[in-house]
Amino acid sequence: MDFITLEILPFVKNHILLSLGWVVLFISIIVLTIKGKLSKVKIINNPQAIHMINKQNAVIIDIRSADNFKKGHITDSYNILPVDIKNASTKKIEKFKENIVILIDANGLSSTSIGEALVKQGFLNVFVLKDGIAGWNSDNLPLVRK
Repeated sequence: MDFITLEILPFVKNHILLSLGWVVLFISIIVLTIKGKLSKVKIINNPQAIHMINKQNAVIIDIRSADNFKKGHITDSYNILPVDIKNASTKKIEKFKENIVILIDANGLSSTSIGEALVKQGFLNVFVLKDGIAGWNSDNLPLVRK
């Protein structure tokens, strides 16, 4: 109790905005961690993705723009825009609802929400590639260029 009284409380009084920032950051980390654990969309790394592609016939869905897709994509991946997934315009991949689906974006940051949309549409096994195509490329893994 002495430490809290002598050190922390005066600091909080003198630095209210900084203290509030730390509290918000702490709560955000807790919420994101819980949300990640409860999500049906799981994040995987490159070796896990390679295993799923080679051994479990995973379907790769690249959600980047058509121009970025042409600059380099993983072999046999489908290019479907996020807006099409959100609008349930996924006729190209409907037949893969029971397959493992790996979503790939530019850097791994925007795929999770798209993955949640696929889960709501009945896709059973949705994964997101951590660090996206940038991580794939930085590990010098093969890309197809058109």
